[in-house]
Amino acid sequence: QWATIRIEKGVKKPQPQMLKTPTANGIIERDETPMEKEIARLHRVDFEFSDIFYFCRKGFEAIVEDEVTQRFSSEELVSWNLLTRTNVNFHYISLRLTVVWVIGVVVRYCFLLPLRFTLAAIGITSMIVGTTMVGQLPNCSVKNYLSEVVHLTCSRILVRALSGTIHYHNKENKPQKGGICVANHTSPIDAIILTNDGCYAMVGQVHGGLMGVIQRATVKACPHVWFERSEIKDRHLVTKRLREHVADKSKLPILIFPEGTCINNTSVMMFKKGSFEIGGTIYPVAIKYDPQFGDAFWNSSKYNIVSYLLRIMTSWAIVCDVWYMPPMVRKEGEDAVQFANRVRSAIALQGGLTELPWDGGLKRAKVKDTFKEEQQKNYSKMLVRNGSIG
Repeated sequence: QWATIRIEKGVKKPQPQMLKTPTANGIIERDETPMEKEIARLHRVDFEFSDIFYFCRKGFEAIVEDEVTQRFSSEELVSWNLLTRTNVNFHYISLRLTVVWVIGVVVRYCFLLPLRFTLAAIGITSMIVGTTMVGQLPNCSVKNYLSEVVHLTCSRILVRALSGTIHYHNKENKPQKGGICVANHTSPIDAIILTNDGCYAMVGQVHGGLMGVIQRATVKACPHVWFERSEIKDRHLVTKRLREHVADKSKLPILIFPEGTCINNTSVMMFKKGSFEIGGTIYPVAIKYDPQFGDAFWNSSKYNIVSYLLRIMTSWAIVCDVWYMPPMVRKEGEDAVQFANRVRSAIALQGGLTELPWDGGLKRAKVKDTFKEEQQKNYSKMLVRNGSIG
């Protein structure tokens, strides 16, 4: 009754003229008016102090909760189902539901977490020991076979440690050797989800600690492509090594996540064009997680990797669908950007995800000086032009 009254009052109450298209998700409607037209409304010549308000408003528009920012927060369920922690709007309902939820916490932390931690330790140890032993063998078909067995076995143990339930579709389109597997990116476990069903050559930066130990062990048995921090910034070197890998049809397909950052599994953002300049066949893969049993999204700006893995391993389960899509090749006259957009559109359509043209990395990093300088140059040119007219 209370909600009905509020709705009726909202319908009767006239809407302000400034709110042309009110939204229910708190999304700000951006003003796409160019700088020259916007400031021209305020004055005709020279600098005025009021110009500052234009840049302040544009700054606020860039940091408020827009359609891009929302993709970096956990996906909300329509209603809380006592299984996940993604509904931040949950309020106390009844003692009965609270008791059920507390029992679930005890089961997840006291029973499932120790079991999963044990399985994860077994999987990681087996990966390090197994790949190190296989790496001592000379390069031959037997080594390649044993390497694939070790990688598949250990990946499946790690998936069990997450209580993973994965549904693979269209397996006839699985990536083949000498190709490039391209997928949308939600979590670091995306790689484990895919290697549970097949072997891939990973591409990434060399790390230290436990991750570094795993990298050094696995590269002995499988031709993964690891780069030093200084090398990863050398675009030509990266492209050269990847082209050499793809040219060898006996090597495993490369696994790449061209978004470059984790998105909350509701959309697909801009694909970096570097993966599509290499050449070769692209094998698109769409991954869609079910948030009802566990939130797989990694908000790296909020949680470090240890906190994230703890949240994953204390969830009820990780449930997802994986669609292998028909291979795609670059068309004649199509540049790398157009090819990347075409692959992204296909993945978004198959996974039921929203396609956004924005670079997700811009929300993770500081604004480049070149972007700020470009705005300063545009403003200064406009002042000079207006001054000459006056």
